[in-house]
Amino acid sequence: MNNQPFVSIVIPCRNEEVCIVQCLDSIIANDYEKDRLEILVVDGRSEDGTREIVERLAQRYPFIRLLDNPKKITPVALNIGITKATGDIIMRVDAHARLKKDYILRCVESLNKYGADNVGGIMKTLPQGGGLLGEAIVLSLSHRFGVGNSYFRTHTSTPKWVDTVFGGCYRNDVFQKVGLFNEALARGQDIEFNLRLKKAGGRTLLVPDIVTYYYYARSDLRSFWKHSWTNGVWAILPFLYSPIMPVAWRHLVPLAYVFGLLGSVTLGLLWPPFLWLWLAIVTVYGLASLAASFQIAWRERGPRYLAVMPLAFAMLHFAYGLGSVWGVVKAARHMVVTFFRKKKQLGAVVP
Repeated sequence: MNNQPFVSIVIPCRNEEVCIVQCLDSIIANDYEKDRLEILVVDGRSEDGTREIVERLAQRYPFIRLLDNPKKITPVALNIGITKATGDIIMRVDAHARLKKDYILRCVESLNKYGADNVGGIMKTLPQGGGLLGEAIVLSLSHRFGVGNSYFRTHTSTPKWVDTVFGGCYRNDVFQKVGLFNEALARGQDIEFNLRLKKAGGRTLLVPDIVTYYYYARSDLRSFWKHSWTNGVWAILPFLYSPIMPVAWRHLVPLAYVFGLLGSVTLGLLWPPFLWLWLAIVTVYGLASLAASFQIAWRERGPRYLAVMPLAFAMLHFAYGLGSVWGVVKAARHMVVTFFRKKKQLGAVVP
């Protein structure tokens, strides 16, 4: 008799025909009993061949199901999958991810062994596009100078209690205790949920020998800038829609950096001594960037990285920080509009 817990894997996706096959193939190849597994692909009305690919695989593998997500955003897809799931354990998998062969089993074992409410592993980011620049972008997202103490990106050698993980493998009853994902958050809903879980007394564990390979598609500067900018915006907007602090402090560091740069140079135009503060910020950042770039070049045995890593770090931090500044502007505007709208409504009902 098979005593393995039944696992429901939820995959939110939209227009992922390039990645969905390798994602599903990696799950199918996992050494977990298939009669104890269901895969729920929640598709946001894809306009490429994603749905057809999933439907073909579902005909071959009956444990694969295609669900529809009419609102087309990730948190809605996750909640549709969770409410339809029948598993004792619910696992989120990204369509860009490829799982190591023992991923599912190791997640389930770690949930039980450590008494965790959520388990995840390290994410090994791979460039989907080739070239030195694509490699540099990926390396910037896997280094502490690039992403701070995001341990699932920078990795750890031992299991570690953390604030969030990539993907996540949850006990089903977590969603009865904490609720579902916040559908107002088009981005960052996983971070907010895991912080909400932590506030409710739940624990998230990062286990380093649980491995996901993630294909990062933004290997050119324009796409990288745009993605980092959007992430920066969504480091701020969740504050409008969540009752808790919805991000970790590391997500606000680029905002402080850009505010420091812009504030010091603006004040310097009014009083020149402030330009020394601007110079100090630029100098400290530049030295830290060069040190991190040198470390990467040494580790990768590639002096060529010294030429591109400072650019990748600068693009990541400045685009993210500027996006966060814009997020502050949007949040402030939203609060002002909401205030006057409520004031107007109160005025309309008061005799």
